[in-house]
Amino acid sequence: MAEDLFAAAAEDRLVRQAPLAARLRPTTLDDVVGQEHLLGPGRPLRSLIQADRLSSVILWGPPGTGKTTVAQLIARTTSKAFEQLSAVTATVKDVREVAARAEDRLGQRGQGTILFLDEVHRFNKAQQDALLPSVESGLLVLIGATTENPYFEVNPPLLSRSTLFRLEPLSVEAVTKLVRRGLEAEGAGIDEEALALLVERANGDGRHVLTSLEVAVALAHEHPDVERDTSGAIVDERIRVGVDDVEAALGTKALRYGRDDHYDVISAFIKSIRGSDPDAGLYWLARMLEAGEDARFIARRLVILASEDIGMADSLSLVVADAAARAVEFVGLPEAQLNLAHAVVHLASAPKSNRVTVAIGRARSDVRERASGEVPLHLRDAHYKGAKSLGHGKGYDYPHDDPSGRVDQKYRPDGLEGRVYYEPSSHGAEDRVRQRMEQRSRGRDDADSQGSEEAQQ
Repeated sequence: MAEDLFAAAAEDRLVRQAPLAARLRPTTLDDVVGQEHLLGPGRPLRSLIQADRLSSVILWGPPGTGKTTVAQLIARTTSKAFEQLSAVTATVKDVREVAARAEDRLGQRGQGTILFLDEVHRFNKAQQDALLPSVESGLLVLIGATTENPYFEVNPPLLSRSTLFRLEPLSVEAVTKLVRRGLEAEGAGIDEEALALLVERANGDGRHVLTSLEVAVALAHEHPDVERDTSGAIVDERIRVGVDDVEAALGTKALRYGRDDHYDVISAFIKSIRGSDPDAGLYWLARMLEAGEDARFIARRLVILASEDIGMADSLSLVVADAAARAVEFVGLPEAQLNLAHAVVHLASAPKSNRVTVAIGRARSDVRERASGEVPLHLRDAHYKGAKSLGHGKGYDYPHDDPSGRVDQKYRPDGLEGRVYYEPSSHGAEDRVRQRMEQRSRGRDDADSQGSEEAQQ
């Protein structure tokens, strides 16, 4: 009964105020959390917004990554009129009415119009075609937002007239920053364990984490935990969000599995598969599923493991892991447990190699620690007008013109030609890769030796 009263009180508190995500929506570009590759200083989308020179764009990214936020920031900064439609409810008639109003504005005041179309992928071909003339003529500047791949869901003519910007899931650092902003707005504190769980379960979705935090804070208000020092004096009167509050907000008891905690169980799961023990992998999978663990979290870890611990030893493992992850989204639990189990058995029984992991680590180390050399002229893009006059592409040997299908030529900047990043193992399919690479290396050595002898003669 007490828990029901707490839940009712928390619900009443949430109803009486605007959602936290709405209250924290950025009002300037500097307030945006994440998407630095697009909105950081000097980055392309930021520059276009600040200069009010935006042409039609498609914003593609997962939920909660800032697509609507970017559109609303554009509305705040542009001198153009801003109209908004949702493809879920809008019709061709609505689009034509927006175009008519845009034409009136342009004729009477010389003012352009921006149309923000949320969920643009929900428009069918006929609806998208209705947009095309206005976008093509420049009457409407389209900002389309979509969570689906626009190459599949947006008509090619419309996509070709728009610049595509891809928004990435928020990083752990970005989500943590967002949570701390939310706590400040709510006047609450949080336990580190609770913060870690909340950030982990965000899945890079800023809106989801703020919604969950708001519910957790509302629950925490019903059992305030005032912090006192050894003398009994109050040190911190703020509401403090604990693990129980976050678990309740997320609707799952996912952090603790018996005496073990969330991180120990997932660690045991990964290490069992890496150690090629399918039964142990299945046991830890079952334990997580019974505890209510997020199946998407499990699937993501399997996709990572497929490249991190198996890699080229069995490239099919990445396909299997990715298919399991897609099944989790498409089928859902409980049936998707079969797909996850399938992936666990395949990955655990596959040959193992971490050489891909080592290789990218070496390459990134060189990028960070060594001077960034110029792209060799023969590798530069030679397709645009004037490129050849700059020497771009000159001397490039097309591998498909060679009977062997490969050409030994300079493929890296100066000073990096001899650096070796990828060294294949002798495990599974990677052994065949190793043999091919060794054969090619011997062929290069023989050619170099022959060239040296001819030079001496």
